[in-house]
Amino acid sequence: MENPLCKICFSDTSLKFELRILQKYDIKYFQCLKCGFLQTETPYWLEEAYKNPINVSDTGIVVRNLRSARIVSSLIVLFFNKNEKFVDYAGGFGLFTRIMRDFGFDFYWSDPYTKNEMARGFEIQIGKKYSLLTTFESFEHFEEPFDEVRKMLKISDTIIASTELLPKKLSIHWWYLGTEHGQHISIYTAKALQELSKRLGLFYYNLDNIHILSKKKMSIWGRFLFQSYFAKYFLYAFSYIINPFLKTKTFDDMNRYKHLS
Repeated sequence: MENPLCKICFSDTSLKFELRILQKYDIKYFQCLKCGFLQTETPYWLEEAYKNPINVSDTGIVVRNLRSARIVSSLIVLFFNKNEKFVDYAGGFGLFTRIMRDFGFDFYWSDPYTKNEMARGFEIQIGKKYSLLTTFESFEHFEEPFDEVRKMLKISDTIIASTELLPKKLSIHWWYLGTEHGQHISIYTAKALQELSKRLGLFYYNLDNIHILSKKKMSIWGRFLFQSYFAKYFLYAFSYIINPFLKTKTFDDMNRYKHLS
């Protein structure tokens, strides 16, 4: 089989390793020689991998949403208009949307593959543009990253995403490869995300495993903050200062949608 071209910068790739996924399929992983992007061979196993949209080994789903909500809260207050409308893309059961509304932000939910259980009544309005789009742990699932990001840009000019970056010393035992569920088919380096952003005319900012892709350039203060190793930790801590001053939507939402219970 001929090595595929990189899906990010379209350069040559080399075979990195071969791993068994779902305890039954031996698949090849290819790494780009230019941007470092890691991709699997054509993922013929995805229908089987997604029998359950939330895989059973994702034990960090709750704590991840809680931590992400605090970081995003700070980002919104510092760099956006907190009174505008936002959307969580690939929002799963609606947990993040519900948390953000409880914090006081006007968030909405979108996910074509999962049932909205926790944010019913706050689904995305098709065709509407939102001030900000969040999407957590979705980039690594994309078979065609450019197509997926273009879909997001139709909804918002700014994307806040989370995905783990490829470590410099990659082990076949790295947990994020997700061989037990077979859903992680695209793993990025910072250089790969920079290249993807550049080709789409976006600015790219990195906060460890949090990534901002936007048509708008961040302020000097924002760019300075994002260069700090402690930026993500500052944003997490800062949320505890601002949250008491935000008006929760919990009770307004309850009164508005009592008929859905």
